[in-house]
Amino acid sequence: MSGFAAAALALLAAGGCARRETPAESATRAQTLLLGNGAEPADLDPQVVTAYTDQNILLALFEGLTAVDEKTSQAIPAAARAWEVSEDGLAWTFHLREGLRWSNGEPLTADDFVRSWRRMLSPALAAEYANLLYPIRNARALNRGTLADPGALGVFAPDPRTVRIELEQPIPYLPVLVAQPPWYPVNPRVLERFGAMTSRGTAWTRPGNLVGNGPFTLGEWTPNARIVVARNPDYWNAGAVTLQRIIFFPTENADSEERDFRAGQLHITYSVPLARIGAYRRDAPGELRVDPFLQTFFLRFNASRAPFGDPRVRRALSLAIDRDTLARRVLSGGYPPAHSFTPPDCGGYTARSRVDLNVEEARRLLAEAGFPGGSGLAPFEVQARNDDVQPSVLEALQEMWQKRLGVRVTLATLEQKTWLQNQQTLNYSVSTSGWAGDFLDPVTFLDLFVSGGGNNWTGWGDKEYDGLIEEASRTRDAKARLEVFQRAEALLLEKGPIAPLYFGAHAYLIRPSVAGWTPALLGYHRYAQVRLGN
Repeated sequence: MSGFAAAALALLAAGGCARRETPAESATRAQTLLLGNGAEPADLDPQVVTAYTDQNILLALFEGLTAVDEKTSQAIPAAARAWEVSEDGLAWTFHLREGLRWSNGEPLTADDFVRSWRRMLSPALAAEYANLLYPIRNARALNRGTLADPGALGVFAPDPRTVRIELEQPIPYLPVLVAQPPWYPVNPRVLERFGAMTSRGTAWTRPGNLVGNGPFTLGEWTPNARIVVARNPDYWNAGAVTLQRIIFFPTENADSEERDFRAGQLHITYSVPLARIGAYRRDAPGELRVDPFLQTFFLRFNASRAPFGDPRVRRALSLAIDRDTLARRVLSGGYPPAHSFTPPDCGGYTARSRVDLNVEEARRLLAEAGFPGGSGLAPFEVQARNDDVQPSVLEALQEMWQKRLGVRVTLATLEQKTWLQNQQTLNYSVSTSGWAGDFLDPVTFLDLFVSGGGNNWTGWGDKEYDGLIEEASRTRDAKARLEVFQRAEALLLEKGPIAPLYFGAHAYLIRPSVAGWTPALLGYHRYAQVRLGN
């Protein structure tokens, strides 16, 4: 039985509804949100997940010191009711709410946050997002194994309701940073019971075992069918939570998801097929939403695999891409073309350096690298996530490279889990990829490609680039800091370990019965604010 059918029968049985009622209508009365999630989660451990689709579920199960407000993209109180920073900007003190509890009823204390962050930085865990905690004093050294004592990390619990964070250098956006999933607390006593303090993939994230501090608890996880979370009575603001359940459906095929929406089996889809956007704009504009989203889609080149260790080859392929035509014809105008890696107006920063179509220069570089007219360059594979967008984009790139450079490629479409794993292990030649900004600042994009970075996944490293990112981290003057990022982005585009393609936009379908689903530039939705009703 499919996940949708099971959900429908369960809701009908529970509510005694008439058979003609759709699952979404029945679920609305039961305050159960039926939500498309785009992919099966790889894990529900907030310190090891890397996919945005996995983080969507974590937002229901866990909560950080702060949360991100959908309208402003700024930090608002969550587990912490208030905070302050020292005059030199190097010490932040967060004051926890009174009576915080884990979903198993245990008190949640400041020490739980401290122990969680030490785990996140453990070299044995090898968390890809560990760099998000590097602003903490001694965090980088602890994570890289050059510091053995976790007690030297600049995080402290002076008392059960106070968390103190000491930084390497001032970070004015720290309150937004601590709202990210890698900063979420995990219950150390539960993880110790499952041997998970330094290990991945243990049973602590399964139903009946997972203990969180968010507005919902994990009730069911049926692989490739559905994930069910239920309202958490131990959440500090449980009285304000209207939804009783959320059912996440990990449907990777956008056409199938759109059909499920029309059949009344979903309240909100994860996406909408590009070919259907025009029809919804014309016939059902109230059900279509296209929200801005701080995201860049791009190609990764595996610089550890020939011939992509040669920056001339990478640069040639990037210069042969007509991004404007790609956005207009293939993406139906739903996504803006990306001529830089960092999206425009990202915390006051817009990249001056651009990558534009330049076929003559692309041919010159390819010939200089030893492949005139593509001669001698063996066909290579480009991998993509098997969704509604990326295979069509690859087909367009395949045609552009063949026509303009004489370069032949084969295409491989993969499930998200395999697509991500191949990038993480450098098991690819060229791959599509995407990156959603964690907060409004260019560092959340440009820090991605420092040598050895947990999410670099290109095999590329450059000492000059690393130095610029480090210089930006030490620069106190805001204007001067953005100028350093301009130099870093120019170098990134010149060396070309990546080729930007298009910027993000979140196009999806939503029923009028859903209230409180506010457009979110950073993509984080607070489920505690959502309710269902006509």
